[in-house]
Amino acid sequence: MTQERFISEVRQQQEPLRRFLLALCAGDGALADDIAQDALVRAYVASGSFLGLSKFSTWLFRIAYNCYIDHCRKARPEKAPVEEARNLPGGDSSDKSFRYQQLYLALDRLPEKEKAAIALFYFEDRSIKEISSILDMPQGTVKYQLSMGRQHLKQYIQL
Repeated sequence: MTQERFISEVRQQQEPLRRFLLALCAGDGALADDIAQDALVRAYVASGSFLGLSKFSTWLFRIAYNCYIDHCRKARPEKAPVEEARNLPGGDSSDKSFRYQQLYLALDRLPEKEKAAIALFYFEDRSIKEISSILDMPQGTVKYQLSMGRQHLKQYIQL
């Protein structure tokens, strides 16, 4: 993959990737940006090994998800409250920010795999097959994670 093609592909995926990571990071924009930066560096270093067997976005999201999991495995201090819900499109008004904040807080309570499946399916409109590839799990497991995630979100939001 040429440097120009890599840059072009990254430009197309930059906002979707940030939205995905922002959802995984419960609205913590700084953390999402740090993980995205790490993922983009890793992707650039590995770009020579991209064979085109999947879409570039699937490959990039898989790298970003692995970076997120690596971050979760490290010991970290208590999470700060959600502060960056306003960074989503249309999130400038306080009412919308509050709604996004509630969603991020509920998402943050989900197990990591449920959170990732929900974010990819609902925020990024990814197919079950593509989610399966990104998260490295069978399609049936993705469907189960989505089902459980929806149930858990319903419980958390109704509280």
